[in-house]
Amino acid sequence: MGRLFGTDGVRGVANTELTCELAFKLGKAGAYVLSGEKAHKPRILVGKDTRRSGDMLESALVAGICSAGAQVYLAGVIPTPAVACLVKKHGFDAGVVISASHNPAEFNGIKFFNSEGYKLPDETEERIERIILDQAEEMPNPVGDQVGSVHILESAVEDYVNYAVQAIKTDLSGLRIALDCANGAASITSPMAISRLGAETLVINNKPDGMNINRNCGSTHLDMLKKFTVENKCHLGLAFDGDADRVLAVDETGRLVDGDHMMAIIGLDMKKKGMLAHDTIVATVMSNMGFDEMARNNGLNIVKAPVGDRYVLEKMLEGGFVLGGEQSGHVIMTRYNTTGDGLLTALMLLSVLKESGKSLSELNAIMKDYPQVLRNARVSNAKKYSYRDDPVIAEHCSRLEEAFKGEGRVLIRPSGTEPLVRVMIEGKDQDYITQKAEELVRIIEKRLG
Repeated sequence: MGRLFGTDGVRGVANTELTCELAFKLGKAGAYVLSGEKAHKPRILVGKDTRRSGDMLESALVAGICSAGAQVYLAGVIPTPAVACLVKKHGFDAGVVISASHNPAEFNGIKFFNSEGYKLPDETEERIERIILDQAEEMPNPVGDQVGSVHILESAVEDYVNYAVQAIKTDLSGLRIALDCANGAASITSPMAISRLGAETLVINNKPDGMNINRNCGSTHLDMLKKFTVENKCHLGLAFDGDADRVLAVDETGRLVDGDHMMAIIGLDMKKKGMLAHDTIVATVMSNMGFDEMARNNGLNIVKAPVGDRYVLEKMLEGGFVLGGEQSGHVIMTRYNTTGDGLLTALMLLSVLKESGKSLSELNAIMKDYPQVLRNARVSNAKKYSYRDDPVIAEHCSRLEEAFKGEGRVLIRPSGTEPLVRVMIEGKDQDYITQKAEELVRIIEKRLG
């Protein structure tokens, strides 16, 4: 973990932790590092989600980019994966997204993409950090006509929607789809794309006011969508997060279809069509044990990565795999995009549904979950990585693993963005694992609080 960069860019409460001063420095240092030795004046694409603080941080970030001599192209409110896609499509030298994803509205973040549409490797983020925090390199201060200028990319939304529609192509007429846009970046693009492919869309939480992003809605709060999907007799419901790089589904009965299940459904369809490279899906250590069981029963290979989409992508690129993702609904399909893309994942799921003629609950039956309990231990931010070295926590986890005898597991990990240690326990008895998870949380909070 870097000094500024977490698992997904630089995040914090806007105007106290993520300040305009820091945004300016990130813009300047990021433009300097990512532009390299270009013969032309560098061009950088900037997008944002719907948070009120987005305008403020965008102004500071853009000033920093222009002060490094780069041209800025503003995409406005647009999903994170759209920026990754459009950087490649239009030949930009870099892309930046101002978003805190699934976090509440008071948070915001800044994340960068390189000219190929990929998130930055650790060494590039560390170089930017050293420039900002240690003044490790002297950056130029261009003057006159060498100062950057600001432009609007008017076609950004249309370009991304067209790309998504052309990538999947399936006629979705006859399907009735509920969409929860989390009052975020998906509010325009997702309904537009799904409607364009012929589906009937019933949309909720698509009226952002700057402060209602992710508030009791979207992929982190599914109760509203479950009820809405069942009451309106929809074939399924889709819930995006604030920046629309992830999506979760609910079937026609209101049952959750998470990232594991979506990858199982999509992966088996790709395998049947000969499109799943090496018959392999990249998942994370958080994936349900039922996912491994499904794979064994259907001739699939599973490669496990640490939690975080960047680590999933690393494994995919290393092995030449084309499908990977997380239980949270962050699914990467490298045939189509370089990062998790909620819209493309949704369209692929809808395509399988339409072509199969089955209901989502029928498709979802391919995988049975082991009961799984997730709890957060609130700890000191400075101590959240210390669980690895704490003998009391280690001994407690070891005793639990022994008690499971191979029919359960314990996983604890620090949050990349919050002062939390996340506890996951999996096993066959829901009451037992719930009790043990809450017990472990109390121990962690006592030791690291």
